[in-house]
Amino acid sequence: MANKRWFQVGVAILLTLLIIFMFMKVKSIFSPLVIIGQTIFMPLLIGGVLFYLTRPLLKWLESKKTPRWASILSVFIVIGLLGWGFYALVGPPLTKQVNTLVKNTPEIVKDVEQLTQYVFAQQDRFPESLQKTIDEVSGRVDTIAVATGSLLIKFIQNVFQGVFLLVLVPFFLVYMLKDHEKFAPFVANFFKGDKRTWIRKTLADIDDTLRSYIQGQLFVSFLVGVMLFIGYFAIGLQYSLLLGLFGMMMNVIPFLGPYIALVPAIIIALIQEPKMAIYVAIIMLVSQQIESNFITPNVMGKSLDIHPLTVITIILAAGNIAGLWGIILGVPTYAVVKSVLKNIYVHRESIKDAATESV
Repeated sequence: MANKRWFQVGVAILLTLLIIFMFMKVKSIFSPLVIIGQTIFMPLLIGGVLFYLTRPLLKWLESKKTPRWASILSVFIVIGLLGWGFYALVGPPLTKQVNTLVKNTPEIVKDVEQLTQYVFAQQDRFPESLQKTIDEVSGRVDTIAVATGSLLIKFIQNVFQGVFLLVLVPFFLVYMLKDHEKFAPFVANFFKGDKRTWIRKTLADIDDTLRSYIQGQLFVSFLVGVMLFIGYFAIGLQYSLLLGLFGMMMNVIPFLGPYIALVPAIIIALIQEPKMAIYVAIIMLVSQQIESNFITPNVMGKSLDIHPLTVITIILAAGNIAGLWGIILGVPTYAVVKSVLKNIYVHRESIKDAATESV
């Protein structure tokens, strides 16, 4: 029975759960390591994202016989120029809109309360089923309004606070660009024979998965943010640049991101002019249709090959486990695990085929 696959898988699951249980019991011992991990997590994550975004430029420069040190320096110069250009172009109007939003937040909350009170005053004219729905959410409307406003403000605050943690990002990025080819051989050297080959192939597949996801998802999110800004600006929506940038950031979250980005835009539109909310919804619908039917298939293709229902399940589960970071990192983590398991399955099947042929 010990040779049965189901038995081995069951034992592996039990051992994993036991290790997790024991870790939770003694996690206080590892608290210094957790603090260190939390400190370097954000710079390491941003450095990794920048690495996958700038590696094509690095490879192109090296293909032109540019030395590695000069290529890395060129990459940083390009990043600096793009950052300066973005700040010069977007910084002043974005800062103005942020300050205006922070100043007007109490008034926005008050307007939302008045709008909801008007809706409740007219609910006798609504169908009975709609009246029940309104009654159910009436106690939560103020909370939703305040939470939506605070979400935008917290997002803005975190962006500015995160600047102080970015000092480490250049150091991580330099060493990633300089020594990224050495990682796979270093890990593979701990193994021999077929296992070494398998490890290198698995790491290459993981690298390809992360590259496809990061480059594709960020490029798609950028295009969606541009479309939202153009649409919001065209209809005269207030805070159009800020809402477009927020929509671009939220689009990084698969499936749920566009709906999160729609909430503050709808609220601002309702306060500014009720009929404008319809235009906002149309703009979001059109941008999502363009993104899902034209942009994403051509940019990302089927590189991850994850069913939409699986994506929803991953987001909900990861969100309950790890909050916002779980929502953001759940899908790429699943894609990496799927790539590893796929390689394990192929490796086991190749061993079986080799054993069958030898017999």
